[in-house]
Amino acid sequence: MPDAAPPPPAPPEVAAAVERGDLSAGASENIARALADAHRSGSHAAIRELIDAGDWAELDALYFEVIPFGTGGRRGRMSDHGTATMNPRTVAESADGLARYLADQFPEKAAKRGGLSAVVAHDTRHRSEEFARLTATTLAARGVRTFVFRGFRSTPELSFAVRHLGCDAGVMLTASHNPPSDNGFKAYWNTGGQVLPPHDRGIIDAVYASAAVPTIGFDEAVDDGLIEVIGEEIDSAYISAVADLSLSSNRDVAAVYTSLHGVGETNVFNVLDRAGFRGVELLDSQRDPDGGFPTVDANFPNPERLEVYEPAIARAKEIDADLVLATDPDSDRLGVCAKGTGGEFRHLSGNRVGALICDHVLRKRSQQGTLPANGYVVETLVTTRLIGRIAQAQKVRVIDDLLVGFKYIGQTMDQEGPDAFLFGAEESLGYLAGQYARDKDAAVAALYVMELAASLKSGGKTLHDRLDELFVAHGYHTEGQFSEKLPGSGGKEITAKLMKAFRSAPPTALGGVELAKVLDYADHEVRSLPGNERIDALPEPDGNLLIFQSDAGSGTAVRVAVRPSGTEPKIKFYTFATAPVSDAGALPNVKAATDATLAKVQGDLSAWVAAQLDELS
Repeated sequence: MPDAAPPPPAPPEVAAAVERGDLSAGASENIARALADAHRSGSHAAIRELIDAGDWAELDALYFEVIPFGTGGRRGRMSDHGTATMNPRTVAESADGLARYLADQFPEKAAKRGGLSAVVAHDTRHRSEEFARLTATTLAARGVRTFVFRGFRSTPELSFAVRHLGCDAGVMLTASHNPPSDNGFKAYWNTGGQVLPPHDRGIIDAVYASAAVPTIGFDEAVDDGLIEVIGEEIDSAYISAVADLSLSSNRDVAAVYTSLHGVGETNVFNVLDRAGFRGVELLDSQRDPDGGFPTVDANFPNPERLEVYEPAIARAKEIDADLVLATDPDSDRLGVCAKGTGGEFRHLSGNRVGALICDHVLRKRSQQGTLPANGYVVETLVTTRLIGRIAQAQKVRVIDDLLVGFKYIGQTMDQEGPDAFLFGAEESLGYLAGQYARDKDAAVAALYVMELAASLKSGGKTLHDRLDELFVAHGYHTEGQFSEKLPGSGGKEITAKLMKAFRSAPPTALGGVELAKVLDYADHEVRSLPGNERIDALPEPDGNLLIFQSDAGSGTAVRVAVRPSGTEPKIKFYTFATAPVSDAGALPNVKAATDATLAKVQGDLSAWVAAQLDELS
């Protein structure tokens, strides 16, 4: 947050709560500012009620920070008021800041009422429609012509719509795979990708500077031509754009698909239907749009969690399906389970789905003679290196030094040329091909997974079989991850201290494997281990990410990545192990040994983190 004037004095009861340790200093400052702000007068009575009740825990949760407008937008718990939550004020000021920044960037357009344009979409979460209408009316009140989807849509369709309609910006109201309590405001630039430097910082500053936020009635704005409701015409263009990327005519495969009560029927199912897949059954029990995600395990609709697949797997066994597909509520991420030996369904990680899709796209395009001479695939620094090995074997360029976030893949597409873009992937179930969007899309991923599975099935094979073939050809790659949640007013401080510990006195061996060096993308240097001494510069990219590596030699190579999450209050840890495979007969033993090494690495890393947190607490 930019520098601000000193806060006004806090009410005596609030100051006393800080002295007792019942309330954080940040909450005290934000409460004082809110009570002194006439533009927040609607929340004054509610704040006073909580003060009078002495509910300091709730006040701290609502006001311990100004909810960050990160490099893509805002995400967090919903409430009726509070600087640290998603509520009508934080949504409106986000839209207002975006509108004012657009006016600064495009003054000639802004000089004409309706000269600037934006498109707004929302998912099925609680209050998403309310927040979308509020975003639209705020943008319209600033003179921005705003297209609003009639009903819920997917995030990738929003990305497509920004480009298709030639808009200056877009907003998606979603919290992706977060629990039902959360929502979010994701900002997109005219490329169709999430905002990037320098626009991210400019929008952030404009958002934090918002005071009086203008508004206009929704119907009034429609009558004035400042808001236009859109729907089927964009759907048809988007679905065609994805379905036209088909690389195979194989369609004989059966799948159960679940949207986890989200929007996925609008993109994944409709694309598969347009592409001619008739063996896809929607899981009826999770079909209804419902922001409470009532039938999802723990009401937590993240397709990276194995528990969410249980109802769909049960149905898949009943109908003898080959695949289970699942998407998160805004349907930009695709999860896959595939039937293997004995008819049991096994989950495929995002890394492995990405490798399979990459292999499918490159093989098919090579066979069809459509691989461009300068073609390239893109992946982030925490994604499996198997994708790079597959691409290199096809003599395709690999760009694999990107920070976490699909926006960097979208940026690379525009920098390197979208005509040569073949495939992009990130480990958290995000994939893209084609040029129609600049964000990950579960629909195109589902199209290619289904095509590959159908092709393999015609030869008596499964996705698991093809994955084993890739391991024999390119080495066995296995990956894992875990997180440490650090919520609340003290979470940021602990996160910073833990990252400092990783930089100043890192672990030098994990799982019996010696670590040889660390790549520090914040301090921009490579350091040798165990001495932790600088040996080289690391100019790009710039982010709070550390990668530890072993010396590969001829045996198992280990990598570990550490970074604070950009969307949730947690630190994320990614682990990788790779080993050569001499032939198919050796693969089972290589798998067992490498998996065991990775498990030991994760165990040691988890223990090291726990010890550090004990010291910090």
